[in-house]
Amino acid sequence: MSEHFKPRILVIGAGSMGIITGYYLGRAGAEVTFLVRPHRAEALNRPQILYCYDDNKLKEYTGYTYITNPSEMVGAKYDYVVIALDGASLRNETGTNLVKTIGEAASGTATKVVLGSIFFDLRTWFLQTSGLPEEQVTNGHLEIHVYATKDLKLPPQASVDPELIAKADFAYTDKLEAGFTVDDSSLTVANGFAEIWNAAGISQCAVKPALECAVAINPLFPVIAACELLDWPRFQDIDDESELWRLVVASVREIQGFSIHGELGQKAAKETTEAGLLASLVAWEKHMLPLDLQAFNRFHHGKKLTAQGREHLDVCLSYGAAEGKPMAALKELMRRVKDNEVSTA
Repeated sequence: MSEHFKPRILVIGAGSMGIITGYYLGRAGAEVTFLVRPHRAEALNRPQILYCYDDNKLKEYTGYTYITNPSEMVGAKYDYVVIALDGASLRNETGTNLVKTIGEAASGTATKVVLGSIFFDLRTWFLQTSGLPEEQVTNGHLEIHVYATKDLKLPPQASVDPELIAKADFAYTDKLEAGFTVDDSSLTVANGFAEIWNAAGISQCAVKPALECAVAINPLFPVIAACELLDWPRFQDIDDESELWRLVVASVREIQGFSIHGELGQKAAKETTEAGLLASLVAWEKHMLPLDLQAFNRFHHGKKLTAQGREHLDVCLSYGAAEGKPMAALKELMRRVKDNEVSTA
C-alpha cells in the first residue's frame, strides 16, 4: 500500500467484530468510519479500550469517526465497505433494507465490499439483494477471537490479568495463522483488502479459494449444535465414539457433500472421521489458550449468535432437500436441538 494512500473504509457494525476490524485497519493507516445504530453512538464518543491476550496489555483505539444513518453512505464513495454483522441480522427486514442501501451507495463506483457475515451461500443472496456485480463483492471472516467484556466473563487463567480485562471494552486474541480471511470470489477485492490489512505489520489477512472457505465453515454448525446439547464441554472431554458425536459427524458429511461444495466437499465428506474431526477441535482449543475457547463459544454461538446457527442449519436442510438428499442425520440433530430448547425454556 502506498505511503500516501489512506483508504477510506466504512465498517458496518461496531460490536466486537466491527471494533477489532476497525482497530487493525486503523493501525494499517486506513481512515475508518463506523455505521452504527444511534444507541451505540454514545459509546463511540470515547476511546475504545482493548485487552490483548497475546501480550497481556491494554490498547487504546481512537481516530475513527461514525455515522448513524445508512443514507449517509450514498455519495460518500468509500474505498471499502466491510460488513461486520451476523448473518441472521443481515438477512432480516432491517438488514435487507441496509443491503439495498449499500447497493445504492456502491453501484457505479469503485467501492468494494467485504461481506464479513457468516451464512450459507450468503454472497449469492447479497448480490441479488444489493444489485451489485460479482466483481465488487467478496466474502470475508474475522479469525481473531474477540468479545465485549461487559457481556462475558471468562474463567480466570494464570497468565491473564483480570484487572486489565475489567478496564477494557473488548478483549481479543490473534493467535491463528491469519487475523482475517477473504476468499477469492472477487480476487481484486480480496487482494486489495489484504494489502491494506497487512500494511499494519501486526497481523495477516489470508486470501483463500472460496470453495475452501465454504467447505471449512459451513459444516461447523452441527458441531456447535452438539456442544449446545452437551452443555459446552471442553472438546478434549467429548467421546468420539458416542452416539451423538457419530450423529454430528454424519451431519457434517451431509453438508460437505452438497453440490455447491464441488469435488473438494466430496473429498472432505469421504475423509472426515469422528476421531479426526474431534482431534482438530481439540488442537484448536489448546492453541487458543489462555482464552477459554468453549466458554467463549458458549457465549458467542450459544447466546449471541443462536439465531444465525439455527437459520444456517435450516437452510442446509432445505438445500439438501432441493438436491434430493434425505439429510437424515441433520434432521435428527435438529430435532434434538429443538427438543432441548423446549425442555430448557
